[in-house]
Order: sequence, then C-alpha cells, then structure tokens
Amino acid sequence: MTISTRLCLHAADVTLVLDAPAGQLPAVLHWGAALGELSEADTAALAACQTPPIIPNGPDAPVRVALVPEGRTGWQGRPGLSGSRDGRDWTPHWVLSGVTIDGAPAPEHANLGPCLVVFEAADADASLGLTIEVELLASGLVRARAAVQNTGDEDYRVDELLVAFPVPMRAREILDFAGRWTKERVPQRTTLQVGTHWREARHGRTGADSAFVLHLGAPGFGFADGELWAVHTAWSGNHVHYAERLASGDQVVGGGELLLPAEGTVAPGASYRGPWVYANYGVGLDAVARRFHRTLRSRPEHPDVRRPVTLNVWEAVYFDHDLDRLVALAERAASIGVERFVLDDGWFGGRRDDHRGLGDWFVSPDAWPHGLHPLTDKVTALGMQFGLWFEPEMVNIDSDVARAHPEWIMQPSGRLPVESRFQQVLNIGLPDAYAYVRDRMLALLDEYPIAYIKWDHNRDLVDAGSAPTGVPGVHRQTQAYYRLLDELKAAHPGLEIESCSSGGARIDLEVMSRCDRVWVSDCIDPLERQSMMRWTTQLLPPELLGSHIASGRSHTTGRQHDLAFRAATAVWGHLGIEWDLTAASAEELAELTDWIAWFKENRATLLGGDLVRVDVSDAGLIVHGVVTSERGLYEVCSTTLPDVANLGRIVLPGLDADARYRVRLVRQPAALPLPMRAPWSFDPDGVVLSGRVLARAGVRLPYLPPEQSFIIEATRV
Repeated sequence: MTISTRLCLHAADVTLVLDAPAGQLPAVLHWGAALGELSEADTAALAACQTPPIIPNGPDAPVRVALVPEGRTGWQGRPGLSGSRDGRDWTPHWVLSGVTIDGAPAPEHANLGPCLVVFEAADADASLGLTIEVELLASGLVRARAAVQNTGDEDYRVDELLVAFPVPMRAREILDFAGRWTKERVPQRTTLQVGTHWREARHGRTGADSAFVLHLGAPGFGFADGELWAVHTAWSGNHVHYAERLASGDQVVGGGELLLPAEGTVAPGASYRGPWVYANYGVGLDAVARRFHRTLRSRPEHPDVRRPVTLNVWEAVYFDHDLDRLVALAERAASIGVERFVLDDGWFGGRRDDHRGLGDWFVSPDAWPHGLHPLTDKVTALGMQFGLWFEPEMVNIDSDVARAHPEWIMQPSGRLPVESRFQQVLNIGLPDAYAYVRDRMLALLDEYPIAYIKWDHNRDLVDAGSAPTGVPGVHRQTQAYYRLLDELKAAHPGLEIESCSSGGARIDLEVMSRCDRVWVSDCIDPLERQSMMRWTTQLLPPELLGSHIASGRSHTTGRQHDLAFRAATAVWGHLGIEWDLTAASAEELAELTDWIAWFKENRATLLGGDLVRVDVSDAGLIVHGVVTSERGLYEVCSTTLPDVANLGRIVLPGLDADARYRVRLVRQPAALPLPMRAPWSFDPDGVVLSGRVLARAGVRLPYLPPEQSFIIEATRV
C-alpha cells in the first residue's frame, strides 16, 4: 500500500504543513505565519501551487526538497544523508512505510495542534531504514531529527545526517554569532548568496564561537520587525548550522551533528540518530527569542523565578582555600542577603594551582583536614545553600587518576594531544572512567549538603581519540556527559547544575534539558556583559543566565566601573556576586545590600517577564527590558560617549497599549558631577501614560554618561 498524508499543524500563530504524497519522504509546504484551518482541498491546492517549476537545463521533473534532502530527486544542494558501505548504498531511494501522530496511525489529511509526527521509510535494496521525527510544540517552535537504521549484514557508515527546512526567497539576510573566550555571542550579519553559509563547531563542545542561532530573514530585520526563519542545533558536541541558496533560488536552513571519521558507523541491527534541530519562525528577533523562552519555561522542571542570589568565591580567593577566610566571606555574604554560597576550584586532591590535581575528586586533606563539613555547616547555619565546583571531564597529567589510568586520557594512538590550560580530557566514554567520575560525584553529593554544582569544561577536545584504538570519541563523550547529568539528577532530585564551559562555551538546548543555568562568560566586566547578556537571551530566558556583580576592577579586562553600573547590568539575569566582600567598604556593602533587596523585590518580573529589546540608531546605546501583564522594567545603558548630548526619545515597548502606566526612574547612575545631574523633565514620582504612547512616542531622559545605566519602571494604574 502506498502511503500518502498531508498534515496541517497549528500552534501559537505558526502553521506547519507537511506533505508526504505517494510514499515519498515528508516535505514542508509551509512553515511560517498561521494559515488557519485548511481543508483537504486547500492543502491539495497549496501543494499544487507550491510545485517547483521545471527550469531550463534542469531535471525534467519538479525537484522536491524533503526534510532530509535527497540527491536522487534532482536536489543539487547538500544532501540530508551522506554515507555508504565502502561506496555502495550511498544514494538511497526511500519509500515511506508508515506515519504516526503521537503514536497513532496518521490519516490522509488532518488539522492538528501541537503533536509529534513520526515518518518511517526504507530502502529494501540498500538494507536501510530512515526515521524522521517532527514535533510542533505549544509555543509554535518546531523541532525535527532523523535516524538511520542498518538492516543489512555489513556496517553502514553515516558521514552526515542533516535536516533542512525550506525558507522563502524573500529571506536573504543572515544573522548568526561568533565569539571567543571572554567575548561570547558576538552577532554578525551577512547576505545569503548562491552557495552555502556553513558554520562548523569542532571544539568537542558547543563552542564560544558557535553559530548559536542561525537566522535567515527579510533584509533589515530588527528586534520588532521583519520575518525570520531560524534554526538551532541542540547538540553539545561537534555540530553544524547552515543556510543554503541554490541557482534555482531554492533556500533551506538546517543543521545536524558533525561526525568525525567512523563516529557514524552503524553496525548491523543498530542505528544512528542525529540531534534535534529546532526551527523558529517569528516577526522580529524578540518574537523568535520569546518562542524559545516560552518553550523552556513550559517545562515542569524549569527553575522557579525566585532564584537564590549566589556568591561564587573564585575571584575572591582563587586557589587559596582557608577556612577562616571563607567563613568570614560567608558571614559577610549572608549579612547582605546572599542565599547560596559556591566553593570553586581548589578543594580537592593536590589542587593548589591549575597545574595539578584535576580529576582527583577527593576532598584535600591538606586544605581541608576536617573535610568540607566545617564550611558547609557554617554556610547552612547562616541560611544559605551550598554549591560546589567540579570539572568532571578534565584531568591534569600531574594527578593520581592520570598516573593510575593513563589510558583514560582522550588521545589518538601513541601520543597525547596538545595541552590546553595545563589539562587533558578524561574519556568518560570509557565505562571504567565514567564509573569513577560518577561514583566520586555521588559520594560527595551523599556526604555533603550540595544543592548546586558549577560544572566546568575548560578546554576544547583536540585529537580526542578513544582507547584502545585511538578512534574519534567526541560523539561517545557527549552522550556520556548527558548520561552522567541524568544519573546525578535522578539520584539527587532538586539538585541544580550550571553549565559552565570556560565561560559560555556549552550553551545549547540539549544541555539545557538537563541544566538549570549557564555561565554566560568568564568575563564579568559589565561593559562586555551588556552585549553578551543581550544576545544570549536570543536563546535562553534571563532566569537561566548566571549574571554576577564583580569587584570594581574587572579581573579579565582591567577596567574599573561604579558599583551602580555593575549591579544595573547584573540584575537582568540570575543574580550573583564574584567579589571578595571582606575587602569591600561599608559604603559598598550598604549599596550592594540595597541592590540585592531591590532584585529580590523585583525578580518575579526580571526573571519571569517577556523580553523586549529596542532598535536604536546610536550603536553606543542599549535599551532592553522585561514586561508582564502588570508592569515593565527597562534598562537604558550608554556604552560609549555619544556624538550628541542627549539620548532623544526612548520608547518603552511591550506593554498593553490600552492600559495606563506610571513611569518613573527607580535606579540611577552613581554620583556624577553636579552639571550632569539633570532631573527628569517631569515629576520625579513619575507620569502616567498609556502603553501605546510609551511604545510610540516614548520618554526623554536626563543626560547619561558612558558606562552608566538608568532603570525605568512602568506600573499599571
């Protein structure tokens, strides 16, 4: 029996129409703005009018682009599956064999809400099977992945398995991201020409220079305007994002895992499944971001907005672990309102510096002769949670574990990879190495009241071979990492885990299905953080972004900033402190206490509202905020000395257009020279305006010097 189906999926102002006629793989007839319910005749007409034309000197039949594109149909772009058996079975002729919707057989036509559609296909001659899963989520976000099954008697090698979504020709401008250590998520724009915009991540982790989210949109799109079609590959190992335009004018965006040689080898009876690729349609970058946010916030395990204010001790003490000093720091932290105390690197083995001890997950008898109990008892008695730093996938050569098990170090056969940060990678893809790390972490979690793990990953996977043959091991390492997270959380319900990877180098939706926050960057300089926070929220909501107030002089850039600017930058995420509070002045502690109290009073809005960002003509001005049904909070930040003397009109979007709001300044810059301390041009208690006026006419603000911020509150009256 030949299987045919056309399915119309609708959710949150998005329609996805899937077409699988006459036993063919599914293709997308429409992915974008809501079309409303479509009859069987409607979808037939849509399919007819979407049929590609026969182009001169091209195939004599319309070229169809499936979700896993097939070269055999005449598609001359990148194929979805690249693979073979030593050169054979490299171009399968897939025949659809089954379609289910949430596990039930699919009809020939249906209008549906959020659901999971699974397409099964096979090529009997090639002894291969193909599964394509497509899910429309309640947020309007689409995700898809594919799997290849080997039903033959010989290995089949998958070199690449991609899923791709068609995008209209009117979308020609690309926005994706670059970056490096201490400067993650740097936006970059370009025009999609004929050819492929191909972004590889070969770090063995997501990468500080990850494409992150690849957008293709109408030229000139901004935060509020312009249609956008975006993809995100949810995989924490090597991966790709791409956009492609053919000479025919056809365009797709897609992604998948980047497989190293032989990583995709599929034994008889086994299968290889690629990662989820998320597809996000919206009008304006904020709409795309909010669709990601709503998806994450809908999870039952998503963190509560009442996130504990955190002190991490790294920049306060580094490796100098002294009980009296840390107790004094904990007491000072508790006195100003901190709710979680995190002990960073240096508590284990011989780890007195970054050259040794990594991987020896035993409390150091030298630094902690009575174990961590004296500190954890004090921290919990002060009413704070206790958190601990780990780097489970890394090892120093100068460590007991490396001396006992050199074969656990990831390496090609016969040589060690080049060192990075004086460390190598522990191959947790090996069962014995995995069991060692898991058992040591579980033992510590059982012994101490650890509510939170800061999980670091400080180097790329270079020459990441796996014993005993030295074959590539990144795929297996990534799977083992996920399994380890799952086991720890299952054994300790309620445990929170931060994905920290020398800053923000492991941030993607697959790791976020297991972690509770990320460390945006090792750079806490507020001037740099303004941009990094702004763009990390393109994927993650503010409550998942670790955002700390650092000391007056940044440890990574050397810049100095007022506490008011450092705090005004940090409160737009999961607030923390990275500062030796025992060295802070009484005035600084009083100001910090006030900021923490303000954050606690407002965190339901700051960490639960909808993101809004404002397009401005001055590149040195950043305007953003969060809005709920009752109020909005906005930051206006000046990063450079402007060419003109005032800020002009600042619009405050996102509020109910017909409601009225009292607008006032609630946090202002630090003390400035008197000529600069110009007041509002209206009552300091605020003015009342409609949401429509605030979004269209805006307000005028006092002069704002560089590297300072205003925070504005709009409350419904």
